[in-house]
Amino acid sequence: MVRLKEKWQSLLYHSLILVLGFMMLYPILWIIASSFKMHSEIFQNVSSLIPNQFNFDNYIQGWKGFSNVSFDTFFINSFIITITATLGQVATASIVAYGFARVKFIGKKFWFMLMLATMLLPREILMIPQYIIISTIGWIDTFKPLIIPRFLPMPFFVFLIYQFIQGIPKELDEAATIDGCGHYSIFFRIILPNIKPALITTFVFQFCWTWQDFLSPLLYIQSNNLYPVSLALKLFSDPSTVTNWGALFAMSVLSLIPPFILFISFQRYLVKGISTTGLN
Repeated sequence: MVRLKEKWQSLLYHSLILVLGFMMLYPILWIIASSFKMHSEIFQNVSSLIPNQFNFDNYIQGWKGFSNVSFDTFFINSFIITITATLGQVATASIVAYGFARVKFIGKKFWFMLMLATMLLPREILMIPQYIIISTIGWIDTFKPLIIPRFLPMPFFVFLIYQFIQGIPKELDEAATIDGCGHYSIFFRIILPNIKPALITTFVFQFCWTWQDFLSPLLYIQSNNLYPVSLALKLFSDPSTVTNWGALFAMSVLSLIPPFILFISFQRYLVKGISTTGLN
């Protein structure tokens, strides 16, 4: 009787998980299905996830892009911006986190709390002063305002890596110091190899946030050949004419592939990096 009850509970639990999982994935499944539908079928047969006739021409038409700029240019732009900005963020955030975790200096607690307090500032408050500065130094319509500011360590990632470093025994640092190592040797030889999950977590989050960022390119990029994918997808639709929704959905599906592959590849490290963040 007890085993029968456990089986029913397990069946109910997994059924609920399947239903909730399908509800969460349905919008993505609908976009994928719509990318293979004919233009006239997309909004006439909304409820069906199976096209009446698979139309691969949406991907061909969508890849051609607009204004004589194809989507291979947009994807290259996104990869240049995203990978460069992400690597810069990982490097600077890890250095600053090590400084707060291991280096003694005057007012460390004050500066650490001040850094965390900046996370309370809405992004919209910083947009106007940032735009004025970037416009003054002549970075408008270049990749610089999308890359260089992201080299500055974000408090969220500094805190994440800081918590991970706190979990590394300080005896390792002391042993390395006895052997003649300084802060640089300790950081590169001891700390970095032991915080790999935190670094990968930072990389994945920053990659996804930069890849899907729409507002920053909209503010600073003016030339079509410099658009990243996030901005190109929005401008691919034209309210004044008939939008090729099938091609738009096809390019949207392709834009999901890089972050999806990244997440699947590093999921094990990502979960470990997040779950260990609050442990000292």
